[in-house]
Amino acid sequence: RLVTPTAAGSGADVVSRIISGKLSEALGKQIVVDNRAGAAGLMAAELVARAAPDGYTLGMTTLTQLLATVLYQRFPMDKEFLPVTRVGATPFVMVVSPALPVKTIPELIAYAKTRPGQVLYASGGPGSTPHLCTEMFNSMTGVSLMHVPYKSSILAVTELGSGQVHVLCSAVPTLHATLQSAKARALAVSSRSPSRLAPGLPTIASSVPGFEMDGWYGVVAPLGTPRDIVAKLNTTFAQVLAQPEVQERLLAVGAEALSSTPAEFGAFLKSEMERWGRVIKNAGIKPQ
Repeated sequence: RLVTPTAAGSGADVVSRIISGKLSEALGKQIVVDNRAGAAGLMAAELVARAAPDGYTLGMTTLTQLLATVLYQRFPMDKEFLPVTRVGATPFVMVVSPALPVKTIPELIAYAKTRPGQVLYASGGPGSTPHLCTEMFNSMTGVSLMHVPYKSSILAVTELGSGQVHVLCSAVPTLHATLQSAKARALAVSSRSPSRLAPGLPTIASSVPGFEMDGWYGVVAPLGTPRDIVAKLNTTFAQVLAQPEVQERLLAVGAEALSSTPAEFGAFLKSEMERWGRVIKNAGIKPQ
């Protein structure tokens, strides 16, 4: 089974189902997607961490879940799991309300610096990816965008469209309909390089050197899973992710397929834990 930390229909769930079908064919074993939403992914993390280390239970992990493990200091992804592979990435996009008279990141920075505390940014709640994306932006630019948390990212997008808040940093799939309806103006993507998921947009890093944030999906196994099983799974995932059909289906839901060795994914998880731990500490974000 592939334990997914979100509800049916979410990004992680859709990615899991796209991959699991082809994985079942490659392994000759039926892969069941097991949705365990709750506690920002901690429920799913606990289930995988305590599962038998026999290769039959895997976890689909995401940046959101990793942030929860950092914020609540439970089930650290770099210590209590064995990395298998990354499977996909999706950038975030910095968008503004059409009512805000800015069209570029430098213009947003200049506008906000002359109006400290007056420019409002939305998020899906404390510790969410939009929250941390914008807090990192505040820290790296010296601006003071004010946080307005909502119960979900969807509500945050709605409020941006109505002009109740001014700025939002959110994943590409969440913003697609809003951008199509011209209820938000996209300024830049959060990835290090321009993304084909957000064609024509510059990177935030082109104006704020060093800025980088990608949403991502990866697979982990319980500690103690034999290394030969992890190696076999890694090879099989790589074969599945190399299939053009899988890549196109992932692109259609806002994710770029990628793969990595277990060691590469392990190093990535460690660096993500350290980086976001610093952002959370510097921003003074506390568990709710």
